[in-house]
Amino acid sequence: MSVAITTQSSIQDSEPVFHVIDEHAHPEGASTMLGFWIYLMSDCLIFAMLFATYGVLGGNYAAGPSPKDLFDLKLVALNTTMLLLSSITYGFAMLTMEKSRIGQTQLWLAITGLFGLAFLGIELTEFAHMIHEGATPQRSAFLSSFFTLVGTHGLHVTFGLVWLVTLMVQTARFGLTEANRRRLMCLSMFWHFLDVVWIGVFTFVYLLGMLR
Repeated sequence: MSVAITTQSSIQDSEPVFHVIDEHAHPEGASTMLGFWIYLMSDCLIFAMLFATYGVLGGNYAAGPSPKDLFDLKLVALNTTMLLLSSITYGFAMLTMEKSRIGQTQLWLAITGLFGLAFLGIELTEFAHMIHEGATPQRSAFLSSFFTLVGTHGLHVTFGLVWLVTLMVQTARFGLTEANRRRLMCLSMFWHFLDVVWIGVFTFVYLLGMLR
């Protein structure tokens, strides 16, 4: 790779400016996707640590309530359905985006947001019921690790909903530009990632918890 030194002849005291002559062009958006994949990998590490913490502390009830005393599998199954349906509707949004149908894309994104809100509403109802029964995070190591793991996932869903609304506004104002398509694709990966994590939570925390 050759490097040239450029100087301004009119200014004798100016410092030399270095630039690469044969620098190749980078594909537009390549750095964005790479950076987002790195972010998702860091999120994987965070949830891996939270799952590991729950695996160690999840059986320490400190003479307090256990999963069998607190969990309502029917409610959790309904909550899981809400999140899985939101993943399907987001997939429909991506399909209509590929066909450049702004109106249909916005509609499917709105439906996705409603399913996400339903998920959060059910989760907050579950938390409120547990706290009302005295099962607060400080009650036992089991409850501390439970609220931390499930609450962290809920915060991610909340952030995803804020991001979703922001992109809907951007799409309404500027259309399905290349930048907006790339942002919607990043949010798609994030949303499906949350689905995968929740399946792990549902299996590891709720189902196995009821078998203890």
